Amino acid sequence: MPRLLLDTTVLIDALRGRGAAERLRSLRPGTEPPFVCAINVEELWRGARGSEEGAIRKMLAALQVAPLGRDEGELAGGWRREFAAKGVTLSQADCLIAAAAIGAGARLVTGNPADFPMAGLTVEHWPVGV
Repeated sequence: MPRLLLDTTVLIDALRGRGAAERLRSLRPGTEPPFVCAINVEELWRGARGSEEGAIRKMLAALQVAPLGRDEGELAGGWRREFAAKGVTLSQADCLIAAAAIGAGARLVTGNPADFPMAGLTVEHWPVGV
């Protein structure tokens, strides 16, 4: 099974018991837990409902954290510069999440694949909200 890094869209969908929750439960037992990065953690906590805090802590405890260091920052900044030259604005958060996925050797699992057009990134679309 390939490594996965979960985008915040998928994390929120799973937290709220929608489609991503079932897909996460269906991952083979004994396989390596998916990754998140610090950006995903921040986005989850920023949008948390008070009643979700315990569930967020439990969910995050079951996941690995992909590092965000110098290499990931360089990659993310390069993408932003490259796309800006073409008139396309990519968000800093999305670029850092994508760089964390590459750094972890993982596919990025997201409900918004159009937000991640970066070369070298493998994106897996998990529709959310269903």
